[in-house]
Amino acid sequence: MPVVIRMARAGTKKRPFYHIVIADSRAPRDGRFIERLGYFNPLMPKDKPERLKLDLDKVKAWMAKGAQPSDRVMRFLDAAGIAKREKRNNPQRAIPRKERKAKEEAAKAAAGAAPAASAAPAADAAPPAA
Repeated sequence: MPVVIRMARAGTKKRPFYHIVIADSRAPRDGRFIERLGYFNPLMPKDKPERLKLDLDKVKAWMAKGAQPSDRVMRFLDAAGIAKREKRNNPQRAIPRKERKAKEEAAKAAAGAAPAASAAPAADAAPPAA
């Protein structure tokens, strides 16, 4: 049974509130869970300590048992200094889509022109048979 540390949504429509829970990875997002570890209120200002509450001792115990945190929970744990989150690197994401398409088309045109250009001088280099 793979166990994960993830967020379960609570609160009303347009007013999100998340419980940080231990759950079986096959259970529904807002469904059955094993234990509640804390909460996250995204509507509170970032400087308020009530925005995020985590029982760090329980988190450490569950991680020692093999629980895998979700991406968002891993960010919280990284900020708390419990786990190290690997930086992601997607350099293509920073380039606007139009520029990416233009670069791809230029690369295709250059690739298409290169074989034709290399084949043409080879034909010109051979002296005509007389």
